[in-house]
Amino acid sequence: MELTLNIPEYDLNKGIKYNWKEGFCIDVKYKNGAVILKANREGLMSLANHFLNLAQDAIPVGYHIHFDQFNSLENGSVEIIIEKVQ
Repeated sequence: MELTLNIPEYDLNKGIKYNWKEGFCIDVKYKNGAVILKANREGLMSLANHFLNLAQDAIPVGYHIHFDQFNSLENGSVEIIIEKVQ
C-alpha cells in the first residue's frame, strides 16, 4: 500500500499546521499501567501526519503537540503530549 501525506511546512510564527483527515476518530485511555490508543483509519493517518510534521528539521527540540478530549480526541480520552527530543 502506498499513501501520500501532505506535511505542512513548519512556520516559526504560526507553529505547526495540523492536517486532519475528515472523519478521524482517536480515543486514548490509561488502564492497568498501559496507554491504549484506538483510532480509525482516518485517525491513524492523521496521527502519522502529525508525527512526521513534528519530525521536521525546522521544528526545535522541546516543541510538543498536545491533544485531549477538548482538543481532537474522543470524550473521556486522557490527554497525550508528544514532544520532540534530540
